[in-house]
Amino acid sequence: MSANEDQEMELEALRSIYEGDESFRELSPVSFQYRIGENGDPKAFLIEISWTETYPQTPPIISMNAFFNNTISSAVKQSILAKLQEAVEVNLGTAMTYTLFEYAKDNKEQFMENHNPVNSTTSISNIISVETPNTAPSSKKKDKKEQLSKAQKRKLADKTDHKGELPRGWNWVDVVKLSKTGSKDDE
Repeated sequence: MSANEDQEMELEALRSIYEGDESFRELSPVSFQYRIGENGDPKAFLIEISWTETYPQTPPIISMNAFFNNTISSAVKQSILAKLQEAVEVNLGTAMTYTLFEYAKDNKEQFMENHNPVNSTTSISNIISVETPNTAPSSKKKDKKEQLSKAQKRKLADKTDHKGELPRGWNWVDVVKLSKTGSKDDE
C-alpha cells in the first residue's frame, strides 16, 4: 500500500473511533489534536500530531506548542515529547496516531509527575494592577454622562422610533430640495 492509502485508511479509522469525543479535534486531514485529561484539570495537556507526506514510513510531527499548554514548563513538554518519540520509533511503518494518543492517555500521570503549573496569569495580573492606578482618574471622567433637559429628551424621542433607533433614511439628502436650489444658481 502507498503512504496515501495508509493515511486515508487511518483517517477513516480515527474519524470513526473519536466520533463525538470532545477531546479529539481534526485540524486538517493530516493534522490532529487530542486533549489528554479533563477540562479544568491542571495536569491536562494537548498533543498535536501532523503527518508528513510519507507517513507512516516516516515519523509524524508531534507538537505541544498549543496555547492550552502554556502552563506546562518546557522541561515537562520536552520529556513528554521524548517519550512519545520512543513510541514513534517502536511503531514506525504502521498507523500510529491512535496508538500515540492512547499511550499519552495511559501514561498521563507519569508524564506530568514533575509538573508544577507555570502561572502565566500572575504576571499578567501584576501588569494590570500596576497600570490600574494610572488609568483610574481618566475613567472617572468617562463615567460622567451629559445631562439632557426635558426638551432635548423630547426632541430626541420624536426623532427616533419606539426602539430608540433613527428612522430609515434619516440622513438621506433631500434630492428635490437640492435640485431646486441648484437650478436657481444656474440661471
